[in-house]
Amino acid sequence: MMELWEAMERRHSVRAYEDKALPPEVREELSVFIDQCNRESGLHMQPVWDEPRGFGGMMARYGKFSGVKNYIALVGPKGPKLDELCGYYGEKVVLRAQQMGLNTCWVAMTYSKIKTAFAVGPGEALRLVIAIGYGQTQGVSHRSKAPEEVAQADGPMPEWFRHGVQAALLAPTAMNQQKFRFTLRGDAVSAGAGLGFYSKIDLGIAKYHFELGAGAEQFHWAP
Repeated sequence: MMELWEAMERRHSVRAYEDKALPPEVREELSVFIDQCNRESGLHMQPVWDEPRGFGGMMARYGKFSGVKNYIALVGPKGPKLDELCGYYGEKVVLRAQQMGLNTCWVAMTYSKIKTAFAVGPGEALRLVIAIGYGQTQGVSHRSKAPEEVAQADGPMPEWFRHGVQAALLAPTAMNQQKFRFTLRGDAVSAGAGLGFYSKIDLGIAKYHFELGAGAEQFHWAP
């Protein structure tokens, strides 16, 4: 299985998928991993297999999606932390899928909510879904901001901090906005979300990437 840094570099959004079923062992491994993430986070993420209706409507065609029959529903308890948790743990699933040779795409609006495909309990909300499968292509990279545009430090930037920022800049964000910022003071890192659609989900994704790049033992998140 490829290393996580390689998975970050190779992962690109893919909207067109082959008509190829996910083998039972792949579904099982992903389901077990999602269950583990749910236990850690308190989320209610759910894999949806062989369900083409979610991406069979006009909105999906407008979003240029095709062949999507499998996706992950990001569901969790309503509250101020829901978006960031969905981003952080959803990206864990995305990178695990990439390690397994699968392709993915974060999808916020261009899909249909099929109520029988997944469960949303009392006090919960569906925030978005992640399309998953075998892509017709591996996707393409997009232009990225410079590290200095999204990071600052109260002194010289240590190498681990630079690595964390570089990893964060590999993270997918809505409309490729990269509206997040990391600030280093001592060994404490604060992460902030800018204004924009789904910016807190983007922040959760970027924070997971930052941890992978920097090494969680190098710092702690500022309160």
